[in-house]
Amino acid sequence: MFRASAGRINPGPGPHEQHRRELLHRIRIPLVAPHRIAVTSIKGGVGKTTVSTLLGLVMAEHRGDRVIAVDANPDAGTLADRLTGESAVTVRELLRDLHRIHSWTDISRYTSLAGRLQVLASEQDPAAGDAFSREEYEDICQVLDRFFDIIITDSGTGLVHSAMAGTLALADSLIVVGAPTVDGAGRASKTLDWLLAHGHETLAAEAVAVLCCDRSSSEVDRTRIRHHFTARCRAVVEIPHDPHLAAGGQVSLARLRPATRDAAYELAALMGDQFR
Repeated sequence: MFRASAGRINPGPGPHEQHRRELLHRIRIPLVAPHRIAVTSIKGGVGKTTVSTLLGLVMAEHRGDRVIAVDANPDAGTLADRLTGESAVTVRELLRDLHRIHSWTDISRYTSLAGRLQVLASEQDPAAGDAFSREEYEDICQVLDRFFDIIITDSGTGLVHSAMAGTLALADSLIVVGAPTVDGAGRASKTLDWLLAHGHETLAAEAVAVLCCDRSSSEVDRTRIRHHFTARCRAVVEIPHDPHLAAGGQVSLARLRPATRDAAYELAALMGDQFR
């Protein structure tokens, strides 16, 4: 109508545009202190790194403050591969040089950049991964808190690993990742059970469950799985299958299908709700 009337009649934004504006408003909620988001699951291969990647890219693109994604996987994590392709400098080098970090220039030597998102790669030698302890993770966060407003941690799969204990102890909010399959949903549910049994009741109740739909089965009732997590968590987001994500290469928001991009924005908005 706007084009047909040569601009004389402007019906205003449609429902989709209004929804997108509302999501952006929630994503951009100001912070008064650094906020740490942990992305976790008791099971590997369900999409934790994909979720961390999407959340980090959306947050960094639409906020004016500084966002960093940290790969805390002790088993040669792939977060940097999905975002920048650079992993020559890792968390191990940063730990070694913590006493030298006094400025933004200093910290930026240990990160790579994906758009406006800073990325801290994990140790790429699995034999050295066990050395990443709770105390070292806490030391890393203490430094990052000085330079970044949002810290997104892509965790490993071992909930009893020392670094995971530090991740959960410092987390302000939590994302539990699963899949709409028997094992993927079951493991995500067991992650919530473990959190409840180990003193993380508030984190579990306020968590957002994310179901990555790269794997699915006609024998699984996805609606029932969604209802299960809706009853246990603050919200549930489904990341649809997307060929760009399935390729396993560097992720670009512009190359995602619209439904996938919408899901990433919905997740970022849900996390922004906890910035109030």
